[in-house]
Amino acid sequence: MRGGRDPAMSATTVRPPRSRTFGVDRRPLAIPAFRRMWVASVICAVGGSFSVVAVPTQLFTISGSSAAVGAAAGVSFAALVAAALCGGALADVMDRRTVLLAADLCLALTYAALWVQATLGGRSVPVLLVAVAFQGAAYGTVMTTTGAVVPRLVPAELLPAANSLSSLVRYGGSVLGPMLAGVLVPVVGLGMLYLFDAVALLAVVWAVAMLPPLPPPPPESTASAADGGRGSSMARRTPAGFRHLAADRLLVAVLAVDLAAMVFGMPSALYPELARHVFGGAAGGGPETGLLYAAYPAGVFAAGLLSGTFTRARRHGALVAGAAVAWGIAVVLVGLAAELWVALAALVLGGAVNFVLSTFRTTIVQTHTGDAVRGRVQGALTVVLVGGPQIANVLHGAAGAVYGPRVVICAGGLLTVASVAAIAWAIPGLRRYTAPDSAPAVTPGPVAARTSPAAPGDRVSPAPASRARAGLR
Repeated sequence: MRGGRDPAMSATTVRPPRSRTFGVDRRPLAIPAFRRMWVASVICAVGGSFSVVAVPTQLFTISGSSAAVGAAAGVSFAALVAAALCGGALADVMDRRTVLLAADLCLALTYAALWVQATLGGRSVPVLLVAVAFQGAAYGTVMTTTGAVVPRLVPAELLPAANSLSSLVRYGGSVLGPMLAGVLVPVVGLGMLYLFDAVALLAVVWAVAMLPPLPPPPPESTASAADGGRGSSMARRTPAGFRHLAADRLLVAVLAVDLAAMVFGMPSALYPELARHVFGGAAGGGPETGLLYAAYPAGVFAAGLLSGTFTRARRHGALVAGAAVAWGIAVVLVGLAAELWVALAALVLGGAVNFVLSTFRTTIVQTHTGDAVRGRVQGALTVVLVGGPQIANVLHGAAGAVYGPRVVICAGGLLTVASVAAIAWAIPGLRRYTAPDSAPAVTPGPVAARTSPAAPGDRVSPAPASRARAGLR
């Protein structure tokens, strides 16, 4: 059964066929714990993303100034970064289910508080900024801990498929959620959007509560206190993720490639000027601008629907480098395009190859990192992924004001290609990296089986056999 499971086989012994399909790779959904979390994320991606529209709209309505909206974005970013680092450190020394459950509950309560203040007619910008800070902190912890939890739920050979399924939901929700919110605001009012977010998050809270216990690795497999292990302070544990990344040439190469693609090759800050001065869009915005912003996520979503064509590939390092180079070429085509449809086609292609890049970047980081430090590495990765686009907006905006959008976009694409080629040449382990051989899953132990509310078929691997160092040839 394609994408499913033979009923006669155990959840821990499924060996799906190696043949490629042209649809969504659904194999991880055969694992009950991952399936519950994924279904809950579908609900939350659409019905739990209304605050993306509600918060800036309410802030601008109250203050009449875009500066308040910008301040909220800065507060949210700072809180997210701090929480990603601290949450990753906690996830390495505490039960990850507990950390994730607390973060999701905090996020739901934050949305509930935003609903109450909106219903009561609150007009305090400082109160909203405090709520935004809590929202950013909770979301940063959720992002980091989820990245550390997934490798404990699915075997290594299914991680690319699991990550592609998660990305498909995230990008689809980022498009559908705000669109639906814009339709609902005139009907139900701004405050109800916060309530919808809070209710939608209850599905995620339920899915996380149903997970088996996910305790940290045994003491003998964790780092020492001096290295940021369980006995060390939070201040010492938190930077360990960056130290681990910096000490591993493969992880440095993967993140360097991703940063090059994001910082040099993400020209979204120039889309309004490109639409106005190159493609003849109306002053103040128009369909051209909207299409430019929509083309990239459309390509991402399309690639997600065809994930079965690439998730079974094993040359993960070559795919990361190749996808980054293809993205750089697509960006150059955007800068050279004389017609809007050419730029849109290039952005759709770029979104598709970036989906491949993000899928295998996340997979390599997850499988190549020991479980004892995975939470902190995921925290460091979250900071890099969130900060990269912010840096890109600043650099492209400043350079575009001097040289114009087409020159800057072309230069960014060329820099992406050159940077990725240089990284792949300097660190050959990246292009040679192959996914580790499949290993049998580890079934829950007797204690986990007694105390877990999860279904018997849930897979938990306290020390996954997916150490990808063996795949670095």
